[in-house]
Amino acid sequence: MTTNIASMIDHTLLKPESTKEQVEVLCQEAKEFKFASVCVNPTWVNYSSELLKGTEVKVCTVIGFPLGASTPETKAFETKDAIEKGATEVDMVINIGALKSGDYELVKRDIEAVVAASKGKALSKVIIETCLLTDEEKVKACELSVEAGADYVKTSTGFSTGGATVEDIALMRKTVGPDIGVKASGGVRSAEDAQAMIEAGATRLGASSGVKIVQGLTSDSDY
Repeated sequence: MTTNIASMIDHTLLKPESTKEQVEVLCQEAKEFKFASVCVNPTWVNYSSELLKGTEVKVCTVIGFPLGASTPETKAFETKDAIEKGATEVDMVINIGALKSGDYELVKRDIEAVVAASKGKALSKVIIETCLLTDEEKVKACELSVEAGADYVKTSTGFSTGGATVEDIALMRKTVGPDIGVKASGGVRSAEDAQAMIEAGATRLGASSGVKIVQGLTSDSDY
């Protein structure tokens, strides 16, 4: 079970005060425990890519993070830049305000911009920030992500008012169907949490507590 869960974890370090030394430790742990990826802020993509060269660990980064309020054009540029620097997975935050305003055309265009910039080069994951949405809005965000051609939908940034819940994962999986990935992030702190998310339909887990999770321990981290 441990190895299986490890291979589904995006080992995450997104705090603004993260240091070069912490990124180095993150990458070392990802190699040691064979995590799916490291998820780092764009400024650390190139360094992480160098540290993980020759391994199977992917470099994941975040786009329009954590608010999602930048323009589609900005997110597309950020995506291209990250890929050029070595990212092979990108987790973008949707325009949450546009979704809540009913401007679905902008939300879709926003996602499409990142999908187009990453197609054939990197996996695209769409963070819908479930804690700020009604169930109807969560469903709509997932539908728009599918229409835009995204590879995954993801619950949370880990920097808002809440993280992943089993209920949200189940709703997202039901909405997107079997062919698109669902990533649970924010508040996955133990092997029990991880297993519950997987059983609900998650195919990837975003966690800063990856080491503790695979060791069977519980973390007090928020992400």
